Amino acid sequence: MDYTQEIITSSLWIARTLALTVIFFSLGIFLLVRLTHWGKQFWMFAGGYLSPKRSIKPLLFFVLIVTLTLFSVRLSLVHSTWYNNMYTALQEFNQTVFWEQMILFCFIAGFSVAAALISYYLNQRFSINWIEWLNTELLEKWMDKRAYYKSQYMGNNLDNPDQRIQQDIQSYVKTTLSLSTGVIDAVTSMISYTILLWGLAGPMTLLGIEIPRAMVYLVFAYVIFTTLIAFWLGKPLIRLNFANEKLNANYRYSLIRVKEYAESIAFYAGEKVEKSRLYKQFRAVIDNMWDIVFRALKFSGFNLVVSQISVVFPLLIQVGRYFEKQIKLGDLMQTLQVFGKLHSNLSFFRNTYDSFAEYKATLDRLTGFHYSVEAAQKQSKTDITDHPTDVIFQHLSVKSPMGKILIKDLNLTLTQGNSLLIQGQSGVGKTTLLRTIAGLWSYAEGKIFCPQHNTLFLSQRPYLPQGNLLTALYYPDTTENVDLAKITRVLEQVQLAHLQDRLEQEQDWSRILSLGEQQRLAFARLLLHKPKVAFLDEASASLDEGMEHAMYRLIREELPNTTIISVGHRSTLVPLHQQQLELHTDGSWVFNPH
Repeated sequence: MDYTQEIITSSLWIARTLALTVIFFSLGIFLLVRLTHWGKQFWMFAGGYLSPKRSIKPLLFFVLIVTLTLFSVRLSLVHSTWYNNMYTALQEFNQTVFWEQMILFCFIAGFSVAAALISYYLNQRFSINWIEWLNTELLEKWMDKRAYYKSQYMGNNLDNPDQRIQQDIQSYVKTTLSLSTGVIDAVTSMISYTILLWGLAGPMTLLGIEIPRAMVYLVFAYVIFTTLIAFWLGKPLIRLNFANEKLNANYRYSLIRVKEYAESIAFYAGEKVEKSRLYKQFRAVIDNMWDIVFRALKFSGFNLVVSQISVVFPLLIQVGRYFEKQIKLGDLMQTLQVFGKLHSNLSFFRNTYDSFAEYKATLDRLTGFHYSVEAAQKQSKTDITDHPTDVIFQHLSVKSPMGKILIKDLNLTLTQGNSLLIQGQSGVGKTTLLRTIAGLWSYAEGKIFCPQHNTLFLSQRPYLPQGNLLTALYYPDTTENVDLAKITRVLEQVQLAHLQDRLEQEQDWSRILSLGEQQRLAFARLLLHKPKVAFLDEASASLDEGMEHAMYRLIREELPNTTIISVGHRSTLVPLHQQQLELHTDGSWVFNPH
């Protein structure tokens, strides 16, 4: 072998093949995106990252990965020629040629290892960068316009967004890259090895008809036939893999809920009900797993049978020519090696069908996430406009997701520093009205004027973020400019002075503090933020009437210019507010100024 000439020939081969690969691969992606549903799904999450308008780096990285893939293909072709020369040297007892081939093998093996390691690094870097970008994209969309909240009330309720953002993104990126490079490797190798096998294959007589280069036709017919059967056997795996991810995620969520509501479950002694639900969900997981096992047995069993037959298939065809001394041992061994490679590459689509089934399920989950977030971000018919001081409702009608009218044609004006108590039976839309004012409810129409940049919402169960008490007190602001003297005074005012020495402690405060203490901590947060408008949704329900009265009196004294809008059932709340809005089940309402 002329090594210098081989280097030049291989370099030219890689360059030509790379150019053709870029053209045909790009055309293939274009056709898949235009003509197939899953192609559109793929491009939904790939188009932005691979767009040269954003950055050319991902495309250059991918071209480099493809170049290394083609380098490995070319190296395998050189390895095939090495097989022929080495076995021919053994047959002819030519030690000189044999040891030359051993030296050549060292170079082939060295280049192969180096290419594999570099390719691994480039693949990982490309994948990690893509995962990082896609995670940012989906997380921003999920948080934008409070879609994380609104999607809970959509008709197609978004299940397990945590899994779709964290797990499915990684699976999508890694499988996309694996399938893409696998297709390029398989197609390039298939063409290259077909040309090699064409030169090695001889004629074959079948039913009195001589077929030239018969082995080439036979391997294609064999693989195409077996691939069609494999697709038929593997098709249900798409549905089963999708169900597997969903059922497992639901089971994990239920386990987390038991941990989250451990105290309530323990007080109710609800272990029997919880276990029943957990076992029911786990049984669904197991049943689906067995369905996958039985389908995989059929699919994998068929593939194994096909692979075993392919081992002796070329030997049975070529051995006659070898015994007749038409070909040498090297030709026979190279034929076996080339046939195996060609069969493997032709079988790529059959062997990776189960991976594609998982990939399609991942695409479906990510697409479902994308559509759900998009639907949640649709502009509401409610016209919410910033107002420097007042809260004004003009012809505001609020509906349920099913279209039932909760509040009809509400017209009301609250001037700065006023207080309003919203009351009514459960389900009439009291909390929903607060959601509408905050821009969280899409099923409403009319006009709302309200300060948009300095409001605070206090719920019945306050949200305490991870971290220390300072973080909880200043949430949603940061703790960069902490006034400890002010915090000490505020904690004393809400009767939480016993927490002053624990401000820096990192604890799960939502479990350590009682619900009453958490609600008083929320009032402390209100005093620290001094909002223009405060929404209190049953924010004092866990306090006794005396403490409730003290907290309302406190915020009226400390925040005289803050507009207070409360939701509550207690009659004791009426004298603590200047105005009252009573909602009725038929959508009507009554306004009572005191």
